[in-house]
Amino acid sequence: MHIATKLAFWCMMAALPVAAQSHAEISPARSGLLNPQAAVFNPATGKVYVVDSGRGVVNVSDDEVNSTVAVKVGAEPVSIAVNTANGKAYVANAGDGTVSILDGKTDRVVATVRAGDHPYSIAANSVTNKIYVTHTFSELLTIIDGATDRSTSIRAGSFDLIAVNSRTNTIYLMGYEGGNLAALDGESEGITQLSIGMHAWGLVVDENSDVVYAGKTGDAEIAALKGKSNSPVKIHSGSIPGAIAFNPATNTLYAANYGDDSVTVIDGEKQIVTGSVLVGSRPEAIAVDSASNQIFVANTHDNTVTVIDGTTNKVRGTLPAGKNPYALAFNPKSGKLHVGNVDSTSFTVIDVKGMIQGK
Repeated sequence: MHIATKLAFWCMMAALPVAAQSHAEISPARSGLLNPQAAVFNPATGKVYVVDSGRGVVNVSDDEVNSTVAVKVGAEPVSIAVNTANGKAYVANAGDGTVSILDGKTDRVVATVRAGDHPYSIAANSVTNKIYVTHTFSELLTIIDGATDRSTSIRAGSFDLIAVNSRTNTIYLMGYEGGNLAALDGESEGITQLSIGMHAWGLVVDENSDVVYAGKTGDAEIAALKGKSNSPVKIHSGSIPGAIAFNPATNTLYAANYGDDSVTVIDGEKQIVTGSVLVGSRPEAIAVDSASNQIFVANTHDNTVTVIDGTTNKVRGTLPAGKNPYALAFNPKSGKLHVGNVDSTSFTVIDVKGMIQGK
């Protein structure tokens, strides 16, 4: 996908006033490419990472001690992944073609790996200790060895998003414009080309059932593929399903529909729609807390986050976020939601439990 297309899709903004903040506000507006993988929780350390592209830093939050450290990385960081095999975080820096590797305990950059021009998405397979990086304007896929920090590249095709099934050692790669989806065998590095149609965005794997889900923004549907099958089940959704998330505890998929301000609820076993929930204006990111069965939706034009009860499929509350939220990471240990914002502040931290109970 062309850079302008990514920006147009993830940066459709409205000039709305920012709601009063009752949570952390850190750093000025961000710029450059946007990526839904810009915020992530590290279960190995209990910390949350949110990139700040404009300042070239990653904000590392330790909710247990209520502290945040801004760690300088490469130019224009756009996405981040954590590797529970070694507790490290890996940051794709679009501006200088590198990956910064952060130690999970010290929050320091312990290595900088040359990845190739314009890295965009990054994901880790913590079972095999390998990290995968896609590139804008390139058919190369970079693979980093988590044990040695050495990188290699293979020609895989032009892809944007990555989702990993660590149980089968399969790496799924999605390209927006060509409708191309590929399954990379992590051991042999052989590639199986799959076809789901053009304008796909949003990618998630159900590792237990070996099913990969892809959002079809142009067709208002979700494509579900078993393993490396080339015959997807197509499930109707709302308009422009641009972000999807999966709750393995309930075998339920959630699709945030940017075009009609709704979330489609899908039964993963039957692969049918079981509900639809109205949320805020232009939902652009979605995250799940499996333990509490809560779903969080970032409404980029409302500057809010909607909290959905997964048991009833009802809205529990709508919370203020920063301006134009586009990335989410929930910390189940602290009950706090970390929100990456386009404007106003680089990220906000919301005490979901406290704010919901206070309503």
